[in-house]
Amino acid sequence: MTLKFARLGTAGNEQPAVIAQDADGTEKYFSLSALTTDIDGGFLASDGIGRAREALDKGELPEISPEGLRIGAPVARPGAVVAIGLNYTAHAAESGATPPEVPVVFLKPSNTVAGPFDAAPIPPSSEKYDWEVELAIVIGREASYLSSVSDAEDCIAGYAVANDLSERDYQIPGAAGQWTKGKSLPGSTPLGPWLVPAADVDASSLRLKTLVNGEGRQDSSTTDMIFDPATIVHHLSQYMVLEPGDVIITGTPEGVAMSGRFPFIQPGDVVELEIEGLGRQRQEYFRAQAGSRSGATAPVSINA
Repeated sequence: MTLKFARLGTAGNEQPAVIAQDADGTEKYFSLSALTTDIDGGFLASDGIGRAREALDKGELPEISPEGLRIGAPVARPGAVVAIGLNYTAHAAESGATPPEVPVVFLKPSNTVAGPFDAAPIPPSSEKYDWEVELAIVIGREASYLSSVSDAEDCIAGYAVANDLSERDYQIPGAAGQWTKGKSLPGSTPLGPWLVPAADVDASSLRLKTLVNGEGRQDSSTTDMIFDPATIVHHLSQYMVLEPGDVIITGTPEGVAMSGRFPFIQPGDVVELEIEGLGRQRQEYFRAQAGSRSGATAPVSINA
């Protein structure tokens, strides 16, 4: 039985839940409050996914209604958000780059993580804000100096959809162009809607898509990845300690605005991102006001 783990409620007050299908194929939501206060590193490290399966099988989890509830990021604020650049062959080509021989690694602040349907701020002075649909890895056990790629597979709790929003003028041109500056903006890592356990996902062949105002932008597959998830986790473990609850976003396929084929995100645009089996995100964009807290106002979130 495929499970989907979600966090429901207002920002900062999300409640943990698991989604499962009944015998008729109808999806039902169940509270995880009897097992954990949140879907976080502690839950994942203590075999929370396995315990949730067992509790469901025994009928120990109460059914809840998601009606009217905001869907938050499926993992509580991670200790680290690690990102991989230029990890799809076609995207490297559209970027004018040679495909890397080792993973390109950068970090994003964990406070960039947002809900998958939250209204999304465009920075006040931004003119080149760009979308990037990405497969996100969620770590389930500590990974440090792993000896093999197969050991790395055991450290992956599950997968989710991510959007690595990027301001290209901050990221690339001139002496001040730096990846960290271009990819650390408020709300720039929408995550979710669900965490799907690794045992229920074949990450080697998943279709990824992006629509902007209903028009196709990205349409690719993880088969175009240069470095697969387990290889990435193994590689990163040689340079940093990955902890349960940490998130790794694994790069984006071709079809971004930076390619020159499409306009950048504008206020009022709606961006939808989807990965096969992992769900769909939807963000409506607005111009953040200078001087506002976190560079944003507080529009109403968009539910599924």
